[in-house]
Amino acid sequence: MNTVDSVAIIGAGNMGSGIAQKSAQEQFNVQMVDREEQWVNRGEKIISDFLEEAIERRIFRPDQVESIKNRITGVVGTENVAPDTDLVIEAVFEDFDIKTAVFRTLDKVCDEKTILASNTSSLSVNELAKATGRPDRFVGLHFFYHPAKNRLIEIIPAETTSAESLNAVEQYCKTMGKVVIICKDRPGFVVNRFFVPWLNEACHLLDEGVASIAQIDSVAEKAFNIGMGPFALMNLTGPAIALHATNYLSEQLNCSRYSGAKSLRDTIENSGMWEIGEDTECNEDIAEIIRERLLGQVFAVSSQIVEEEICSIEDVDRGAKVGLRWAEGPFEIANKIGIKKAIRMAKSYSELAEFKLPLWMEEKEELFKFNYIDIDIDGKIAKIKLNRPEAMNALNESLVEQLGSALDLLNSRDDIDTIVLEGAGKAFVAGADVKFFVDKINQDAIKEIYDFTAYGHEVLNKLEKSEKTTIALTTGLALGGGLELALSCDYRIGTRRSQFRFPETSIGIFPGLGGTQRTPRICGIEAARYAILAGNFLDSETASALGIITHLVESSDIPNIINEISLEGKPENKYPAEPKDKNHPASMFAMKFYKNENMSKIMSGKIPDNFEEDNKKVVRQMKSLSFTAPIALEIANQLLNDAISTGDDLDRGLNLELAQLNTIFESKDALEGLSALIEGRRPKYDNL
Repeated sequence: MNTVDSVAIIGAGNMGSGIAQKSAQEQFNVQMVDREEQWVNRGEKIISDFLEEAIERRIFRPDQVESIKNRITGVVGTENVAPDTDLVIEAVFEDFDIKTAVFRTLDKVCDEKTILASNTSSLSVNELAKATGRPDRFVGLHFFYHPAKNRLIEIIPAETTSAESLNAVEQYCKTMGKVVIICKDRPGFVVNRFFVPWLNEACHLLDEGVASIAQIDSVAEKAFNIGMGPFALMNLTGPAIALHATNYLSEQLNCSRYSGAKSLRDTIENSGMWEIGEDTECNEDIAEIIRERLLGQVFAVSSQIVEEEICSIEDVDRGAKVGLRWAEGPFEIANKIGIKKAIRMAKSYSELAEFKLPLWMEEKEELFKFNYIDIDIDGKIAKIKLNRPEAMNALNESLVEQLGSALDLLNSRDDIDTIVLEGAGKAFVAGADVKFFVDKINQDAIKEIYDFTAYGHEVLNKLEKSEKTTIALTTGLALGGGLELALSCDYRIGTRRSQFRFPETSIGIFPGLGGTQRTPRICGIEAARYAILAGNFLDSETASALGIITHLVESSDIPNIINEISLEGKPENKYPAEPKDKNHPASMFAMKFYKNENMSKIMSGKIPDNFEEDNKKVVRQMKSLSFTAPIALEIANQLLNDAISTGDDLDRGLNLELAQLNTIFESKDALEGLSALIEGRRPKYDNL
């Protein structure tokens, strides 16, 4: 299997330097290439300035920034790209001839294994692939600006792209922490297909004298629940870019409605920027016209995207939420305002734009249902992808229910012997959906929280008691419920980018999906206290030492490790009840600090005997414990002790955990801690 370890970026402008920076941040070796030394130097300065700002904002430490910079090598001339580079991404001007000239040079310079990619927002990937000497090792990428910040990426395979090349590039993008949409090569791909005409439609409303720029922006912000309207967004990225993109779509899709509106052309010819103004108030009749037009445009074009099988309804919404930072995607908005109303709006716009609304949309009667689980079967190995990356794969009712159904299906199949769980995007699973808990507490519906958690236990038991070998690919972030999901599997594969944490006691609750029971059975009571009571972050090496990770590997080794585990079968002892590496510093500290005889003092907020008060590790533990909700800390500690007293009877321990659920969620501290998390503030606990 091809893997990507080294990357070259052709073009050191704003986009190219951003891709280079993000790649280096994720520990890839990077060459940043441009025609002249001055442009390479400019790209390096852009990166340096960006990273200096990150230091000021405490995103990176100075030593981390130095490491990032050291992974980037400036190269003058495409012909000087290292031949053995794994992936070369062209990020030059959006001009077909310029791009193909770059690829002709790269074809001569690069080894046979090198994969070539074009960062393009509009050009045909199939045509670009034909212009290279390696159409099977070519793929389109659409990074969204700024590539170091925006998590979305569209991957566009050409018709000739091999599965191996596509898999390698997808793994590179996932390692970069990107939310990946794999889409068909059609004009505009996914996001720009509905977003660019949306910008132009706002200009048409202005041309028609429906409302002012400020009024259109204001109504759009409320209708789409977004922070900036179409004109403000165009000022941010440049109206000229919008004009170029909408004219391109008009030409490629033969849709005159997409031709750049007069006001857009005039603005570019004059000032180049929109003068938005401050008068945002307009009457309801005008606001309704604006809403109907802009929403109708998005509904109609989004339905075309699905009709043409460019991507799924889930990916359309994902593109809007991750790439454009909309609160809801087009199909979610349609559900919210009502399907009949959404279809009426879509049909009205399709008539205006002179295209036929897809029949499936026109005949739609029920709400859209979203699928968050993807199943891929390769021989005897089935892979379940938790595909809700816009929410870091947080566990909500729909995802848990769909996961349960998927496990029932796979557990019933005799032709499968291994089930692998992985998360889309940078996270495995970043816990449960906290808003669900807050809403139910406020509605005095604690029973619904109990029912949700009890069913979660059932789903995790489908893994726990499966006859199949179960593996969690915890190659990113696994928090709270996500870590509990992983612990129910037989094995957990991690990489150096893996991170784990039980944050529950600091947000007023305790791990309620088996965390208090499986963790001590895996790594011992002392290490479990270290992980759960204080909520310590566990990096990949610490997690491996404690036994949270069973296999710590390089990303490129994951397919081989999965095959090896599948052949090996289920573990002889899933629950050794002790750290895997007792000599690791974290293991030694946990076993000494959190031993039974110290717990009464620790729980009363005092430093145990034989520990110095100025010991940094001790101070850090006591500080973390002081930030927890007292009632959550007390219950979590008792449940960890219950895990020891129940011994081999895991089911009994899990029942004891569930029995404490009502107590914790009925407490005021639970509501305070969960609300504080949503609101981004530090909670104040009253032990109530």
